[in-house]
Amino acid sequence: MAFYTREELKKIGFKSLGENVLISDKCSIYLPEKIEIGSNVRIDDFCILSGDIKIGNYVHIAAYSALFGGAGIEMEDFSGISSRVTLYSVSDDYSGEFLTNPTVPSKFKKVEEGKVILKKHSLVGASTVVLPGVILGEGTSIGANSLVTKSTEEWSIYFGNPVKRLKARKKDLLELEKQLLEEDKNV
Repeated sequence: MAFYTREELKKIGFKSLGENVLISDKCSIYLPEKIEIGSNVRIDDFCILSGDIKIGNYVHIAAYSALFGGAGIEMEDFSGISSRVTLYSVSDDYSGEFLTNPTVPSKFKKVEEGKVILKKHSLVGASTVVLPGVILGEGTSIGANSLVTKSTEEWSIYFGNPVKRLKARKKDLLELEKQLLEEDKNV
């Protein structure tokens, strides 16, 4: 995997760019002036970043994932998405009452829009789709191959199509976060 150099990242023209950022040179980036990237971020091969996107610190976006941020996407600190995850903040109405796709004038379409937010410590498993307006509560974990149509409760594990809450998620990682941030201060 080849990553952009720091100089190349600066030339892309992000709204903001933190330290220790690794973005694959095979990543497709649209409207970089609307994209904010924190520190300690890694974005792997063949990802798509498009639109209004804010990525916090210590965030990983795995290969073949797509963030379509027309209405806004926010990934808070320590959140992450696995391979082939797609986050949609805008979607056409598929009921058949309206035409669909970006080539059709808007008066013939009905578009659902809503900011997608992955709160701190949220994780999304491989091949999952998250639809507009969803907020993953802090510490939410979504299992692979899931469809997320509604917001989730904090510190819970979800799975399915559509997702259902399975059980509570442990919070042990919060102590590890404190240790990591303390070590970062001392470096």
